[in-house]
Amino acid sequence: MFTLTQFPLPFEYDALEPDMSENTLHFHHDKHLATYINNLNDLIEGTEYEVLPLRKIIKKAAAENATKIFNNSAQVFNHDFFFHCLRRGGGGRVPDEIADAFGGADAFRAEFKSTAAGIFGSGWAWVARDGDKLKIIAGAGAETPIAHGMQPILTLDVWEHAYYLDYQNRRADFIDSFLDKMVNWDFALENLKM
Repeated sequence: MFTLTQFPLPFEYDALEPDMSENTLHFHHDKHLATYINNLNDLIEGTEYEVLPLRKIIKKAAAENATKIFNNSAQVFNHDFFFHCLRRGGGGRVPDEIADAFGGADAFRAEFKSTAAGIFGSGWAWVARDGDKLKIIAGAGAETPIAHGMQPILTLDVWEHAYYLDYQNRRADFIDSFLDKMVNWDFALENLKM
């Protein structure tokens, strides 16, 4: 039987201070993510989903309109992916491989910021490869590019639990901090090679 267990953060809880607090990461990782993992394990136990790897669970649940399984499995994937999109001393110059696809670093930053800030309520801002084209897409709720056959490259979690303890209602400041100080461009470039 498949049982998903909590995975560790790829950095220490205080690694992103002061841009993302240890307190935020404990709540985000240890509480929110843990709930999605527990829910998913309960939902798939004894079903045909329990033998599938996570990405296949997401795709199958999306295709079958199994909303609860999709939401929880996608949120597990999205969070694991998001935490790998962060690193101490991150941010800085947008890599040419990404910037060039959007007409330059400034154009990329403007489109990414606009997309992330424009998500109504909770969701995810993604850079994803669709065939041979890079796109910036908004995903409401648990939406994820892999449900649509795209390769995720980078994401920013804009659910309030990702930033509210540190930024309150200032989502735009959180987006700036992500791009300027936290984004893990090396991880994004690894995903481009897949």
